[in-house]
Amino acid sequence: MQPARTRLPRHALSTALLLGLACLATAHAEDADKTGKPFELGRVVVQGQKTAPPPTGESAITREQLDALNRETVGEAVAIAPGVALSNNSRNESLVYVRGFDPRQVPVFLDGIPQYVPYDGYIDFGRFTTFDLGEIRIAKGAASLLYGPNTLGGAINLVSRKPTQPLEGDVRLGVGSGGERKAAANLGMRRGDWYLQAGWSWLDADSFPLPDGFKDYKVKPTDTGDERENAYRSDRRASIKIGYAPSERSEFAIGYVKQDGEKGNPVYAGRASSGIRYWRWPWWDKESLYFIGNIGLGESSGLKLRAYEDRYGNGLEAYADGTYATQLLNTSFPSVYTDKTRGVSVELSTQAIANHDLHLALHYKDDRHQDTNPKSPTKDYRDVTTSLALEDTITLGGDYTLRLGASHEQRDAKEVYYWPTGKTSANNALIELQRDLGDHGQLFASVSHKTRFPTIKDRYSARMGAALPNPDLKPETARHFELGWRGQPWSGAQVETSLFQSRIDDLIQDAIVASNQCGSTVCNQAQNIGKARNRGVELSLQQRFAERGEVGAAYTWMDRDNLGNPAVLLTNSPRQRLFAHVQWTFSPQWKALVTAEAEQGRIVTYAGPGNQGGFLRLDGYASFGAKLVWSPLDGLDIEAGGRNLGDKWYELAEGYPMPGRTWFANVSYRF
Repeated sequence: MQPARTRLPRHALSTALLLGLACLATAHAEDADKTGKPFELGRVVVQGQKTAPPPTGESAITREQLDALNRETVGEAVAIAPGVALSNNSRNESLVYVRGFDPRQVPVFLDGIPQYVPYDGYIDFGRFTTFDLGEIRIAKGAASLLYGPNTLGGAINLVSRKPTQPLEGDVRLGVGSGGERKAAANLGMRRGDWYLQAGWSWLDADSFPLPDGFKDYKVKPTDTGDERENAYRSDRRASIKIGYAPSERSEFAIGYVKQDGEKGNPVYAGRASSGIRYWRWPWWDKESLYFIGNIGLGESSGLKLRAYEDRYGNGLEAYADGTYATQLLNTSFPSVYTDKTRGVSVELSTQAIANHDLHLALHYKDDRHQDTNPKSPTKDYRDVTTSLALEDTITLGGDYTLRLGASHEQRDAKEVYYWPTGKTSANNALIELQRDLGDHGQLFASVSHKTRFPTIKDRYSARMGAALPNPDLKPETARHFELGWRGQPWSGAQVETSLFQSRIDDLIQDAIVASNQCGSTVCNQAQNIGKARNRGVELSLQQRFAERGEVGAAYTWMDRDNLGNPAVLLTNSPRQRLFAHVQWTFSPQWKALVTAEAEQGRIVTYAGPGNQGGFLRLDGYASFGAKLVWSPLDGLDIEAGGRNLGDKWYELAEGYPMPGRTWFANVSYRF
């Protein structure tokens, strides 16, 4: 039985591969102009021509793709890109892995403003909705150093919308399986030099259907019906941006985003007999206030300013059993986090030197974390991170372009509960060579050295008394090598392929140390002892057939090796992954879309019967979806469809099933 929810105060091969390659496309929407364009100031790397493709090594997911594929959360959205895999953990969080790098190593930005949680460096990608976004940029190993610190494995930038018409926008309503309800509205206005962009969305569900054949293996099962218990969720998001663009090269904008969420934590349903959690998150709230300004300096230089304050808070409650009647009250629960970030960045750019596009950026970020619990002392932490980055794109003779970059970063622990403070620093560098082959596309190669500072949690968490903190942790480092090509090998096609390898050193992993502070003679402790290698191939294909059909594919093969300790396997990203879709327009009023998603070779941690810990290779899966769209009027779309139509039982984490067959119906209007 799904308990009533009260808002408390505050705040997913071979057959599939062959089939998928026959049915894949990048979506296109005829009414794209009615929903504005991506906010140019929100991009970190800006092309000289606004209609040009993203920079090499960086991919873009457009507003049209988000709508056509019904990607309503950032986690679902980025998982359609090559090299990206979605994972769900025991905390009911959607996590994204980019070429094997986890969310701490691939930070998330909103219009270039950091969004990751200061305490542990993570975000829950399932809490961030996409209704008010203009595009999503995914940068990988050779991500620009202008993003700032901690881009060890790349960066993800959520770019908001910007209006181009006096009045434009969209409204949408929808329902789905599991009691899902959604509503969203976006409004854009432009008057002379001034513009306003506002958005609001609500995404809510009581549960989700369990797949065919599912079984809860616990001694005392909690999921014996047709729907997943304690799987409710609710996310509300509001955003507003006011901008002023007095000239072609000068623009200023103030933005504010507030999101409120709550969620249940579905109970583990595997074969382990202990460590069962009965958790709920009564609030998961976030708000961001930021200013972005670009000032033209003469004819060939500019100054970009970013200033921001970001606040994040969540509450976690634990219960004795699946009735959720008795709440656990101890030194760990309820757990309340309050995080705050303030920062500023200044970027000076100039093209005054012939054939050079030179950028110098300074970043300052002040992170504060507070952990409160009625039965334990309040714990306060503060980190200050600074970065100085220099990047130059040089136009060489013979259609060659060279990009060079270097940065120095430092993190100072200014305030730490109980443990000693300290500081650490790191250097980064990159070099990328690109050749324009004209009608034969572009060839690019890059080498980069990137770092990630350990988070407050990495350094200071005692893990409920089971671990010894390590204030002296050093940054993780990675060396990336990539060779790629993109172009149009035949009419109507766009193809991109990459070979990549990353060598990671000083990887933070657990070690056993002698200590009497954990209730015995030894403790776990995070140390810089890991060495790993990620390597693979990415392939994306987009194909348009006249005015009726579009096909495309995003495929990744990846091999990950723990070089320091091969017995400890690297988890949560599959060896092979495919996302594919095909769209066909029957008439101006009718079109259909079919999707295919498949993966193989995902390794996860596994408690197992009798709690014998180890690693488990999950079964591969293929999941298919489809929808039909009717457009009786210009701008009006009425659609119905389903996901996981085969009702496949698959998991991204052992003991946590993904939704079975689900249905949805939506109505949207663009004006």
